[in-house]
Amino acid sequence: MSESAVSAVGHDELAALKFVALEGALSAPVKISCSALADRLDASNQTASRRLQRLEQAGHVERDVVADGQWVSLTESGEAALHREYAHYRRIFDGTDPSTVDLDGTVTSGMGEGRHYISLSGYMEQFAERLGYEPFAGTLNVDLDEESVRARSAVSSLSGVPIDGWEDDERTFGPATCYAATVEYDGEVAETAHIIVPERTHHDETQLEVIAPVRLRDTLDLEDGDVVTVSVEAVE
Repeated sequence: MSESAVSAVGHDELAALKFVALEGALSAPVKISCSALADRLDASNQTASRRLQRLEQAGHVERDVVADGQWVSLTESGEAALHREYAHYRRIFDGTDPSTVDLDGTVTSGMGEGRHYISLSGYMEQFAERLGYEPFAGTLNVDLDEESVRARSAVSSLSGVPIDGWEDDERTFGPATCYAATVEYDGEVAETAHIIVPERTHHDETQLEVIAPVRLRDTLDLEDGDVVTVSVEAVE
């Protein structure tokens, strides 16, 4: 997804996204006419069409244009965008402060990339300085359950710790954000951990990567298939 596509999605596009979701596009493709969308948004047909195009460019919707309209469905990215808006409104009207997000999932084996990247000096020095520890060389991978996949979007509303990108003589390494977390399994809790969210990653929104100063599998006696709760917290 390009930076220009992301920046093109503002409040107007989110209003169009909400309309499409209310029409049922979250569960199945729905047929949308630009005239109906224009009436709902109090805009011209051309403006309504542009807003859908921008949502598509940002990866929030998928469209299939036909002679008398277009079939539109929300993507996981679009659903996550609406969840972020929902979290903000809950904070306004319910006084709900999303300072902690609890996510449940199943421990799974990764591809081994975490061990390599976590141990690189350009990252490790920042972890030590900004997180207060040098992580164990590897990540705990957690496949989220369906409810937690939906809840994960609220994490982006929490304050995190930025990890800068850097480069050496051979290649460039991208930035990431770390969010403070605890990991619980069978009554035992690892108090010091972070989920790490690279700007560019092979993982999708259904999986977490967790780092800690210890090997969490040993500390919590974890095996593949065990169900853990990762509580993500705002950084004060």
